[in-house]
Amino acid sequence: MKRKMSEVTRRRDGRPAHHWRRDVVELAALFTAVAIADAVANLIGHGPDGPALLLISAAVLVATAAFHTWWARRHGHAPPAADTGARPRSPERRAGPPASPAHEPGATGAARTLWRMRTTVRDEPGALAALCAAFAGHRVDILSLQTHPLGTDTVDEFLLRAPERLGASGLTRAVALAGGTGTWVERADPHDLVDAPTRVLGLATRTALDAAELPVALRQLLGRCTIRTLPTRPAPSGRTPDGVPVEGALEDTVMRLRAPEGGVITVERPHLPFTPTEFARARALVELDARLGPRVPHGRDVLTLPEGGAITVRRAGPDDLDAARSMHERCTPATLGLRYHGPVGDADRYLNHLLSPRFGRTLAVETESGRIVGLGHLLWDGDETEVALLVEDAWQRRGIGGELLSRLVGMAVGAGCESVYAVTRSANTGMVAAMRGLGLPLDFQVEEGTLVITARLDATTTPLTSRLPHDGVREGSFRD
Repeated sequence: MKRKMSEVTRRRDGRPAHHWRRDVVELAALFTAVAIADAVANLIGHGPDGPALLLISAAVLVATAAFHTWWARRHGHAPPAADTGARPRSPERRAGPPASPAHEPGATGAARTLWRMRTTVRDEPGALAALCAAFAGHRVDILSLQTHPLGTDTVDEFLLRAPERLGASGLTRAVALAGGTGTWVERADPHDLVDAPTRVLGLATRTALDAAELPVALRQLLGRCTIRTLPTRPAPSGRTPDGVPVEGALEDTVMRLRAPEGGVITVERPHLPFTPTEFARARALVELDARLGPRVPHGRDVLTLPEGGAITVRRAGPDDLDAARSMHERCTPATLGLRYHGPVGDADRYLNHLLSPRFGRTLAVETESGRIVGLGHLLWDGDETEVALLVEDAWQRRGIGGELLSRLVGMAVGAGCESVYAVTRSANTGMVAAMRGLGLPLDFQVEEGTLVITARLDATTTPLTSRLPHDGVREGSFRD
């Protein structure tokens, strides 16, 4: 990036400071020198004492230059000590860090808000300085800055702390006057205070530990977006379905990446185009996931049922396919029908998808003999998240379904999901009771006997804890 932030003397309101006394002295010196030169030229041309006059004029010029040098050193371009142009430290900064970075008082006692802003400027010297000057004029703090080069333009992404009275419209107007175009603004939260390299490394670590984290990591890396995975289909050599090259494709607000299993991961974000830098970061995460291969975290919790006996809750994966099919065989057609909403004979064919860590997370409930008697699924569905449960008939009404559901919702909260939904039959009173037992705001939609229950989550929702007594046996962690 061939730009520099020029340093200029500024008043407290952010505009350039003018030192009129210095300007008057410099103009007087200039006119004096011109007048003396003119007088000397006339005298030399019309008088007999030319050499003497030259010496006198030289002495006068030297004296004038010395006086100008002395004045410049005393009244240079730096502002006087009483007016440095720096913002005075606010009371809360003198006292220490604020209790809530997202909403805090400013230097004058007014509330301040965190914002994420993205704008496009010309890639030329002074463009970034103009933006910074506009922010300073409105007493906006720049907490972090990322640049995304685009050839002749650059996308600048800021994390800002601004007076609440300014609002999104005020920020957008100030940036437009400073030369920014295509400006996008949204509220930020304290989690955004983590710098970009640290956040990317954390997402890479989560992806390395758990294959199911890839869609979550992409969403947290790129902001609000819709992520879909298309299955593998026959395609020409070296290309994925829909003609996507092996290295992926970037098309404005849509990026397509080759999925680790050979399909296509489509990431779409409304109104905000992806930059080449974002595309490179997303592709690096997908390549890391592909190199590590399928993986499911090891770990288990041993819980006690109300009537006695112990069960184990753990993460499930493709290796549990045969055990899950055996559980299907022990379930009645009515139970399978409530879970899969279709022909009972097709239930087994869903398991490959449900147990794959590429599409979400699955929890399994095992008996002391090692037999699976319950499955709970948290499925990434574009920009939404689905929860689904299946408990073997003989093990129903023992609290297993509620235990699985509370853990799945806790996972959704940890993944930053805004809501989870469950699709079932209106006659499935057990699922309705389990959703109501979450203690969360619920929305109900019924159409032709199909019931969709949506639980609303937010940043203040606390991940739910176990509902069954814990036997104190825990091996590893499976992100519950």
